Amino acid sequence: MAERDLAVEELRCIGCGVQIQTTEKEGLGYTPKSALEKGLETGELYCQRCFRLRHYNEIASVNISDDEFLRLLSEVGETDALVVNVIDIFDFNGSVIPGLSRFVSDNDILLVGNKRDILPKAVKSSKVKNWLRERAHEAGLRPVDIVLTSAHHKDDVSELMLEIEKYRHGRDVYVVGVTNVGKSTLINAIIKHATGDSDVITTSRFPGTTLDKIEIPLDDGSYIVDTPGIIHRHQMAHFVGPDDLKLVSPKKEIKPKTYQLNAGQTLFMGGLARFDYLQGDKQGMTGFFDNHLNIHRTKLDGADAFYDKHKGGLLAPPHADDLATFPKLVRKEFSIKEKSDIVFSGLGWIRVMNHGVVAAWVPEGVDVLIRKALV
Repeated sequence: MAERDLAVEELRCIGCGVQIQTTEKEGLGYTPKSALEKGLETGELYCQRCFRLRHYNEIASVNISDDEFLRLLSEVGETDALVVNVIDIFDFNGSVIPGLSRFVSDNDILLVGNKRDILPKAVKSSKVKNWLRERAHEAGLRPVDIVLTSAHHKDDVSELMLEIEKYRHGRDVYVVGVTNVGKSTLINAIIKHATGDSDVITTSRFPGTTLDKIEIPLDDGSYIVDTPGIIHRHQMAHFVGPDDLKLVSPKKEIKPKTYQLNAGQTLFMGGLARFDYLQGDKQGMTGFFDNHLNIHRTKLDGADAFYDKHKGGLLAPPHADDLATFPKLVRKEFSIKEKSDIVFSGLGWIRVMNHGVVAAWVPEGVDVLIRKALV
């Protein structure tokens, strides 16, 4: 097998031409060793991405380097196109692409807030759209419109397609986004909606299925171009193991939980984050997190020692095996003047109803911020 491993360096996918590799599952050209053996025997050697595209009509996420992504964005800026920027409603800060407006030049941007189905039903769509527009403006984006979607709801996909048609004016459409925002799932839903058939992705039907993008033909000769996702290094998802990703990327509607807190009490969100109530009268603090995330209440006095003793065990994730690479928690203090949310980017938020002083702790590199309450 040693000779075969050595030969991998010279093997390329017959679908997209990328160099085959068997070690990095999220990287370009990944092929399981068992599939490599079979491909070498049959002469049909595909990377996993092209294999899924060809045989299962599934567009899989692909991650590329910053330089490659910037090259793609620059290409978009040189083209007259509509840019559809998919972001995760649950993690705006972790899913915004830094400098996007600068790279796409004067092209229109349609902002798509994905995963709306995980927000509590009490949250009005109009309020979420206004909030997203404010956040977009802060990030230097001036979207022509904002659409809320869930790739799992056909009506949402239909509305998105109508909005795309409204703003593209016969132009190509580039879909961009960071990893973990559900872009590939949304693209698959768009394909099914546009064709009425899930069994349509073939090499002949999609001749533009290349290493750096997938071109989905539209009736007028234009294309919806799906680009690879860029890794945003400040996402909470990068600090948990594969089995715990569901806790930072909920799939079902969040059920808020309210905790009656006195000043001097602390909430731990597993071992991923911490919330301290420093000053103020007793009040209900409502957490909006994945329904299976373990929330542990304790006294502020001794909370540091409690965390050091129980992280990886009672306070998990992270689990014991991940502690060596898990960043230290850093603290940020907030003075609450009105009903506000303290947002742990990519994990959830805690709503504070009344005046008080609080502190939030997150892994170093992850954002924590205050906003006007969404609910």
